Formats: sequence, C-alpha cells, structure tokens
Amino acid sequence: MKKIVLTLIGLSCLFTTQAQQNFKKEVEGIQKKYESKWDRSKPTIVFTGSSSIRMWKDVQQMFPGHQIINTGFGGSQTSDLLYYVYDLIYRYHPKKVFIYEGDNDIAAGKSIDVIMAEMEELVRRINEFDPIMEIVLISPKPSIARWDLKGKYQRLNKKLKQWTDENPQLQYVDIWDVMVVQNKLNRDIFLEDGLHMNAKGYALWYNALKSYVN
Repeated sequence: MKKIVLTLIGLSCLFTTQAQQNFKKEVEGIQKKYESKWDRSKPTIVFTGSSSIRMWKDVQQMFPGHQIINTGFGGSQTSDLLYYVYDLIYRYHPKKVFIYEGDNDIAAGKSIDVIMAEMEELVRRINEFDPIMEIVLISPKPSIARWDLKGKYQRLNKKLKQWTDENPQLQYVDIWDVMVVQNKLNRDIFLEDGLHMNAKGYALWYNALKSYVN
C-alpha cells in the first residue's frame, strides 16, 4: 500500500499539467453545454469517463425519467478524471455517478496497481465531497482494436469487482461479459475503428445499466 501511495504522489506532478493542457477546452465546453440544460432543482445522475461515455449521445433519451448529465471526455484516463473531479462530477451535485475509466489507462501501458490506486483516490475524493453519493463503476470494455490486451483488461476487471464487493458504497457493472459471447467478441457492435461502439453496442450497455439507473 505504501508503494502505491508513493506512486500516486509521484504521478500527481505528471498528470496535472498534462490534463490541463489536453482537456481544459473540452471540459469548459461540457460546462457551457449544461449551463442552460441542467435543472438544479431536479435530482441528477452523472455519466462520466472516456469516449465510450462521451459518444453515448442518446443516454438522456434512453433514461427519460431521469436528469442525465453526460460529462464524458474522449481519451481520458482515471488520472484525468481525478484532476477534473470537481468540474465533471461535484458541480452537478449528483445523487449517483456512473464512471467509465481504465480503458485508455490500459492502452497507455499503466500497471493495474497504478490504475487501482488512482481509482481508489478518485472514490475517496468523491466520498469526501458527498459521502452518500452512489458510485457505479462500469468495467472497461472489450474491443476489436485492443483485443490483444484482453488478459490485462480481465485482470483489472477482476480487481475492480473484488474491490467493489468489499465496499458497500460502490457498485460494479460487468460490461465485458455482455459484449463477449462464448468467449468470442461480438464484432458487429463496433464502429469501423474497432474501438468505439455503434447503436447496437449502446443497446447492450443500456440493458446492463438500466437496473442501476432506475
């Protein structure tokens, strides 16, 4: 644990400036988008994380009985969401937040220990801000483009599942098994880039997540 904490401290000096440079304009654009759309008087659910969330354009239409704020920002890693946690989560005072991170972390070569440490720090900060906010972690998904990394994805998902099982304030949604049929990736749910999903893919996500939203 001490080693992981020290790693986090070392990383913080690296990812802060990078996150500011890479995502500042996008985060400001998200804030501007919801200035007039967000009704402060209504309970809010935030969906946030990397491009699989950002590209879920009809998430509000899929859950019409709820006020959904989509603060996904493409290419982000857990450390980036950790840096922008106020701008993308806190400011909307959600009753529940769905987080999708870890996908780009793995592709960037981060170790599972580092990813888990950053996830734990992210959850700790959310709990400090609002101890009763419900936190739902969405497992990093399989994809054609990153199928060669499937072993690492599966190890991370196992760690996330174990962690959420031990923490009653957390929930975990297994997307991996929804998108893999008989140990084979469902290939017709992706766009041409082999990484991002089409409408069929998001329909699978909807079915997996609807009970957690409602």
